[in-house]
Amino acid sequence: MADEVQAASPLRAVVEVVARALVDQPDAVRVVETEKRGAAVLELTTAPGDLGKIIGRQGRTAAAFRTLVSVTAEHYGQRATLDIRD
Repeated sequence: MADEVQAASPLRAVVEVVARALVDQPDAVRVVETEKRGAAVLELTTAPGDLGKIIGRQGRTAAAFRTLVSVTAEHYGQRATLDIRD
């Protein structure tokens, strides 16, 4: 698993680490990184029961997660968005 995180982009690694810390089934966390119009698009998929933990109350956790992704991308001179899939 450590090799997997090192090989991934820094954005993908941040999303994986934070998502795995939030959910009950960390092995079910999947992050797919693609590029669209010059920006990285990170698609996060979790186990169905863990989706609520990622979204949080009134979407606050998801909003904070998206902010973290944007700030991390900016640090690396990129643009990025986070899509949470069910």
